[in-house]
Amino acid sequence: MYKINENYLKLQDNYLFSTIAKKLEEYKSKNPDKEIIKMGIGDVTRPISPSIIEAMHKAVDEMKNKDTFRGYGPEQGYSFLREKISKCDYKARGINIEEDEIFVSDGAKCDVANILDILGNENKVAITDPVYPVYLDTNVMIGTAGNFNKEKGTYDNIVYVPIKAENNFVPELPKEKVNIIYLCLPNNPTGTVLNKEELKRWVDYAKDNEALILFDSAYERYITEANIPHSIYEISGAKEVAIEFRSFSKTAGFTGIRCAYTVVPKELKAKTSSGEYVLLNKLWNRRMSTKFNGVSYITQRAAESVYSESGQREIKENIDYYMENAKIIREGLKKSGFVVYGGINAPYIWLKVPEGLTSWEFFDKLLEKKQIVGTPGVGFGPSGEGYFRLTAFGTRENTIKAMERISINTQELK
Repeated sequence: MYKINENYLKLQDNYLFSTIAKKLEEYKSKNPDKEIIKMGIGDVTRPISPSIIEAMHKAVDEMKNKDTFRGYGPEQGYSFLREKISKCDYKARGINIEEDEIFVSDGAKCDVANILDILGNENKVAITDPVYPVYLDTNVMIGTAGNFNKEKGTYDNIVYVPIKAENNFVPELPKEKVNIIYLCLPNNPTGTVLNKEELKRWVDYAKDNEALILFDSAYERYITEANIPHSIYEISGAKEVAIEFRSFSKTAGFTGIRCAYTVVPKELKAKTSSGEYVLLNKLWNRRMSTKFNGVSYITQRAAESVYSESGQREIKENIDYYMENAKIIREGLKKSGFVVYGGINAPYIWLKVPEGLTSWEFFDKLLEKKQIVGTPGVGFGPSGEGYFRLTAFGTRENTIKAMERISINTQELK
């Protein structure tokens, strides 16, 4: 009989967002007349901007002519897009990232998971807690995480780095030596950030301990404050210790189109078991060439148009729209007596649930009393218990309506 990867059996039964979907469907079946406002999953609602649509139409038209038709493209991404990423996202900020250090893909979530293909499963892994579930679950799948401790709600071989109000959402450096560190900044789910000095401490730690930082900066375009780094490579020495993941999903509304990229600097080296150094850029290039056929030409032309003058103006309008939603949520919750974080440099608001309630109990109350769906903080890790995430990606109408519902008889939620 064939065997399975038994690490999958160590995953917890329910994925966070599928559990939310199940609860929502159960409620809707019992209350078909209720209007539900979804503020849980971070999916965008604004249409794709005109410049991007125009670029896609042009690329589609190219496919009908034999002289401009394209089949397989380079697995790493077309040069026209990689050049724009290098120039606009990095060199414009004084960061020297070359085209051959950029790898275009169909999603940052995929890359964050797939990067483990080139890393050994004996590494000691540190994740901030709470955290985007994919970081943890993919380490469980390859056997890095060890066994699940039901009493603690943690995996034995994972180093959890709490980020809470008590430490001002600034994670402390691990007290034990780790090999791989996951950082998401601006942070999902808390919406909080680190300044350059705080991030430098992590880069220095990685250099001192020969560790690798996996840096998810999917929400960097939402940063509004000065001294908040948009890229980890703004920190001196980071190219020697960090891989950066970025996405067009929230930046340009590509959640349904699918396009992202990963930066693997050529300075990055790892050791084999025999002590020999190898280049991660070379390994990732080999992995992409073997297991990926590349992002479609049409999609990459759409992503390229993001960097045009009109594209930049249009996506900024959409981002400003979502950040105004975040302001409405943040201020509305405060007026209703909630303690809130985030929503200034990220499209997520992290609120403290009322005393005496768990995150899932607050989820149930919010759905039953106000017909609003959010995300329980504990679904992002044990340190998320007692917190709750709302997203700013809804429509303005629904955002305002949700805050009005919460403000009326707020006591129902406590």
